[in-house]
This record gives sequence, structure tokens and C-alpha cells, in this order.
Amino acid sequence: MPLNHLVRAAFLATAAAAGLAGCATNPVTKSPDLVFQSEAGEIAKSKEVHPLMLQQFGGQYDDQQIAQYVNEVGQRAAKASQRPELAYTFTVLDSEEINAFTTGGGYVYITRGILTYLNNEAELEAVLGHEIGHVCARHPVRQQSKSTLAGIGAAAVGIFTGSPDLAGLANYAGAALVSGYGRDQELEADRLGAEYLVKTGYSPQHMVDVVRLLKNQELIEIQRAREENRQPHVYHGVFASHPDNDSRLHEVVAAADKLKGAADPRDPERDKYLKTIEGLPVGTSRAQGVLKGNRFYHSNLGLTMVFPSGWHVENRADSLVAISPDKASVIQMQTQAPPPNTNPREFLSRMLAQYSAGQAEPLEVNGLQGYTTIVRSARTNFGIVPARYAVIYYNNLAYVFSAATKGSAGAPGADPLFMSTIKTFRRMKQTEFATAEPYKIKIIRADENTRIADLAKKSPLPKYAEQQLRLLNDLYPDKEPKAGQLIKVIE
Repeated sequence: MPLNHLVRAAFLATAAAAGLAGCATNPVTKSPDLVFQSEAGEIAKSKEVHPLMLQQFGGQYDDQQIAQYVNEVGQRAAKASQRPELAYTFTVLDSEEINAFTTGGGYVYITRGILTYLNNEAELEAVLGHEIGHVCARHPVRQQSKSTLAGIGAAAVGIFTGSPDLAGLANYAGAALVSGYGRDQELEADRLGAEYLVKTGYSPQHMVDVVRLLKNQELIEIQRAREENRQPHVYHGVFASHPDNDSRLHEVVAAADKLKGAADPRDPERDKYLKTIEGLPVGTSRAQGVLKGNRFYHSNLGLTMVFPSGWHVENRADSLVAISPDKASVIQMQTQAPPPNTNPREFLSRMLAQYSAGQAEPLEVNGLQGYTTIVRSARTNFGIVPARYAVIYYNNLAYVFSAATKGSAGAPGADPLFMSTIKTFRRMKQTEFATAEPYKIKIIRADENTRIADLAKKSPLPKYAEQQLRLLNDLYPDKEPKAGQLIKVIE
């Protein structure tokens, strides 16, 4: 279940618990809606879940210029909507995911990951306008009344069930397990977003442009994941339900186009948009740490470590997870603030109090103190298997390692590799901080000789550089930039 759907489930569950069923007029259709919440309840619950959204998506991206720009574009579309009186909050999340969503009540979220793929201000408004359409049609609230109740527990969302963040999210979600918006609601949001584009002077065709570029990205991500033997990180958001050549999508866009009258559409503001997003990280940000090859760096925390060659590493909001190529072994690292006056041995003992752990042993890693042990029967996604646990203290934080191998007995099958990985943890050297910077978007102006293949040869990306540059610039599969046009490269 994608993380944004879990958060949506959390929102809907708390809404259902707090609100009473009632009949209200839908702001878009003007027809009665049977809903669980009043508008005040919708706003209150969206505000309540907002901190959870920030926690699970890496926090708010710390760039005031981009935040202000997204807010300006979003507020303009909101004023053209059917609920202009709502106090809208537009948040840029520090996540590489390609996503945008709403919890209703005027709260709209967009990731910096999707911002790197958009190419002008009109496309940004198309994405935000689609979400505003969901808000205006009260899709989050309407969906709540149709949710199927089913229990979900912390074991469904984590690799190791001891994660307090993941367990908290599952508990917050309560008993609501919901699917994404249906096809009709997505098309309704497309139609509304296209109307807002027209009302603010843009061509509604930008809605189709966004669907096309996101679908291209999804197709390539699925192909890459197959080659790398991993699950694809595809776009689970608002445009996933239909391709750009969907006839119904073109019908709603054409209907919106009739609203514009004789006036020509305004300039989509390509240059303004690209200059605003210059410097955006590609992949994880400095605040999240970056992976270069199989070495992980975190400049803000001043640490680095190496993962086994060929393992797939995921930098999640609450943990760093590495999975072996055969998916039979996994190691994760999380951070916690240790209780006052608690040494590593006491910390490990308290953390594993629920288990019958083996003999704990002191662990010294590159001058840092810690402790480690094996739990013979740990609860993991592999079932009840042995697991290696270790904790290392560094800069007033406890770095907690958990590792397991499927089908093991006595000790994890990959335990020597787990221990050698843990022992690579160390302080960063001063000479490594430049290497630890994330890849970033740089804007250049193309000339008559600019070719994507040539730019790809100069790219720092280790794989798929040409594909990635084409996707970022909406030039997939084989188009070239026009002379004089601003384009994105990665540095």
C-alpha cells in the first residue's frame, strides 16, 4: 500500500471517528452529498493530520523561494475554484517521490520530486489545480463514506516491527483501509483543473502535457526496476488512472477549452519556472543524506557508511534500508535520541526487552562506542527469524541497526556481511563533504548544436543519464531541444 494511501487512510479514519453523517451541498455539482463531515470538521482533521504528512514525507522542503512560488500559483488557481473562500495551504515536501495529493480542507501537498519533471508554470498549475479539484468536489470526504473497514497493523508497513514511527502511522490509520480515487473522480478533478487553467489564462492542454510526461517517467521506472530486480517507484498519485491519449481526458479538456472565448492563452512561463527550480536536488536532499555508488553520506549528521555492492538501498523518511539482490537479506538503520544517562548497553537492553536476546557484546566502530546482539526469534517481514541488532552512539544520537536473512536458524545467514557493513559506519572526513552534496538541477540555454546524448556524457549520473535528461525535459523518447531554449541538466 503506497505511503500516501496510508496517510489518506489515517485522515479518513480520524474523520469518520470525529464526524457525524449528514447531507451537504457539493460545491461543484450543487447536488446533495451524504458525507460524514461538515466543512469545519474537514478543515480541522486536515490540520490535525498535517504534522503526520510532514513526518512521513521527509518534512517541508527548506527553500523559501520555491515555497512562495508554489503558493502563488496554487492560490491563483484556488481563487478560480468553486471553494475560493477556503484558506488553502500549499506545502512542498522534501521527497524525491513523484507525487501530489490532498487531504481535503484546503491542504494540498506537492513533492519536490515532481517539480523536477515539470517544465513550466502552467504544468505546475495543472497539478495543483487537479488537487484543488479534489478539494472542491470533496472527494476525500465523499470517499470516507464508501470506505471498507479492515484492520491494519504495524507489521503491514515495516520490515522490522519495532519501528515506533511506522507503528504509530498504522495505529493512526485505525481501521480504515481505502483504495485510491476512482476513475470518475480523477476525471472530474482533471476537468476542474483544466477549467482553472482556462480561468487563469492558460491553455487546458497543459493538463494533457502533464499526464504524458508522468506516464513516460512511469514506463521508464518500471523498465529500470525490472533490470535492477526491485519494485518500481511509480507515480501513485492523481494521474495514474489514465494515459495521455485517453479519450475521456481529451473530452474534458476540450470542454474546458470552450470556456476561454476568443482570447489567446497566456505564455506558460517556461523560463520563469525553470529559473525558480534551479538548484533542486535530484534524488535525496542534503538533509536526507545521499548515496554515491554504494557509499552513503549524511553531511548534516557528519556520518558515512558503505553498503554491500549490488544491494538496493532505499532512503526512507524514517530509516535507511538495504536489500540484497535476491531479496533474502535486509539491513536497516534508524536514529533515536537515547534516554538521558543511558549507555549503549542499557539502550540495547531496553529496546529488546520484548525479546529473549543472546549475550550482548561491546562494539567499537572507528572510535565510536556501541553494543550488539542476536535475537534468536525476531518478528520481521521474513517471519520469526534470527536478527542482528546493534546500536552505535554518535553526536548525541543512537544509530540503531537491525538485520535479518530469510529462512535462517541460530544466526542470520548473512551475519558476517551485516557486521562488516555496520563496522563501516564512521565520521565523515573534511575532504568528503563536497562529494556528499546531492545531484542538483542546473539550467542552461541550448544552442543549435546541443544534443541530449552529448549532455548525458558529461552527466554525473552513473546510469540512465540520457533517458533521465530526456524525461526531465519532456523530450522522451528522441526529441532534441530547440536553439535558445532553456533546459535542465544535472550537476
